[in-house]
Amino acid sequence: MKFGYTIIYVPDVSASLKFFELAFGIGSRFLHESGDYGELETGETVLAFAAHSLGHVNLPEGHIEAHSSAKPLGIEIALVTPNVASAHARAVSAGAIELSSPTEKPWGQTVSYVRCPDGTLVELCTPIAQ
Repeated sequence: MKFGYTIIYVPDVSASLKFFELAFGIGSRFLHESGDYGELETGETVLAFAAHSLGHVNLPEGHIEAHSSAKPLGIEIALVTPNVASAHARAVSAGAIELSSPTEKPWGQTVSYVRCPDGTLVELCTPIAQ
């Protein structure tokens, strides 16, 4: 078994791909011609977006749409960067909502949290010292 994908259901796949490029500098790898599925250039493990309409097909009993939830879902995408403050400012200026400004944790890691327009919760963090 190997971890291959995280797929986030969103209202507009193309908009999420564009936001991640603008806010975090992660380019798009693929957008299906239907516009219902797209992937970011994240290396071997894929971060992808799928339209809620696809989610309704895959999960006929429904799912929680993160963008319309008052609170973020209990799952996050963590992006590692040497400069959390700069990455945080870039994300907020691109339209992310600040949930927690950059803070140094007791174990020495700097961490912040933002929420993307599509509802995705993103942790920005420095690498954990070995």
